Amino acid sequence: MFDDCRKLWQVVGPHHSLAIALIVLTAGCSAQESAETMGTGETSPDRVILATTTSTEDSGLLDEIIPQFETESGYDVDVVAVGTGQALQLGQDGNADVVLVHDPSREDAFMEAGHGMRREDVMYNDFVIVGPPDDPVGIKGMENAPAALAQIAGAEAPFVSRGDDSGTHGKELALWAEAGIEPAGNWYTSAGQGMGAVLTIADELHAYTLSDRATYLARTLEGTELEIVVEGHPLLFNSYGVMAVNSDKGEHINADGATAFIDWLISVPVQEAIGSFGQETFGQSLFTPDSKPWREAN
Repeated sequence: MFDDCRKLWQVVGPHHSLAIALIVLTAGCSAQESAETMGTGETSPDRVILATTTSTEDSGLLDEIIPQFETESGYDVDVVAVGTGQALQLGQDGNADVVLVHDPSREDAFMEAGHGMRREDVMYNDFVIVGPPDDPVGIKGMENAPAALAQIAGAEAPFVSRGDDSGTHGKELALWAEAGIEPAGNWYTSAGQGMGAVLTIADELHAYTLSDRATYLARTLEGTELEIVVEGHPLLFNSYGVMAVNSDKGEHINADGATAFIDWLISVPVQEAIGSFGQETFGQSLFTPDSKPWREAN
């Protein structure tokens, strides 16, 4: 673990502020420790391990809804919030009972490989490109996300990438590929961190980044100066799916708990709660319900 933390320090480097260094080191090492300590073979019929993307936690959604599930079901939920790639790996290795992520192609691959027993649509929102208020590259209001990234690269304006094999990172790489660009150079920082930490780093560096809308809006409550500069492109669509890990991976897999959690998450009342999350604070929903029961009821 200490070697990985040294690598994180190398990403930050001595030329960045101590505040950024602490964000990167703390977030990276905490995520790794969580991934290593969850799902080690110890099991409880009343415990469900949820491996999920950082956006569901950083947005505040999990804090809002999971206590209700715990009260209603009697299960305790242990949340491991990491990048989508790491969350899928936890499921593949049998170190989680249920996986909630946002990368449809990798979710399909997970299911096709037999790592999951069931997949359900949950919700969606969108990605946005955010940047400094003065928008030095002049991309504010553009609707073509790849073209906007091309202007950032052309100007070599600071850009902070998740760089963590997350769903957001995968989307960013797809947008760069659409623009015909392989980003590299001193202007491009690969942080290897969750969305909340990357937004803080981008704010500190006066840089651009790609964020899911929910986490960005949640960060506005903490005083971020970053502003949305590009939104609305079809490629910025962001859907979330939940999957039960295959119980054949071991007796420690809590298949009953995973089923109970998924049934609860896609139910109409919980979908309504997801749809209203953020309305009071931001005047808009942070996520749009999209489960099959929700669609059938509406």
